Amino acid sequence: QVQLVESGGGLVQAGGSLRLSCAASGRTFSSSAMGWFRQAPGKEREFVATINWSGGITAYGDSVKGRFTISRDNAKNTVYLQMNSLKPADTAVYYCAAKSNYYMTMREGDLYDYWGQGTQVTVSS
Repeated sequence: QVQLVESGGGLVQAGGSLRLSCAASGRTFSSSAMGWFRQAPGKEREFVATINWSGGITAYGDSVKGRFTISRDNAKNTVYLQMNSLKPADTAVYYCAAKSNYYMTMREGDLYDYWGQGTQVTVSS
């Protein structure tokens, strides 16, 4: 069993930055792939970023590539999403996800085992 809690969301002007955190409980964090997804009202869930078990491999959705950075600190059981140059189109609820005992990046949300409750990010123009 893994529990995930996101934090760091809020209201920011276009061009600004936010740093999201996802704190994990459980013993398997260091052997889990981690991901960030987002969902805006009336739209389907969108892949944002993923990172493998060691942090050495990352992947990003096309809409955030070059602006967002995913990282992890296994000693703290925490994964981060640094968001720069934010746009109004980034407004959404952001969710953290974990896939236990999986050592590669994972882009497919349906294959993740655990999800956090989400944190709201709102970008004004």
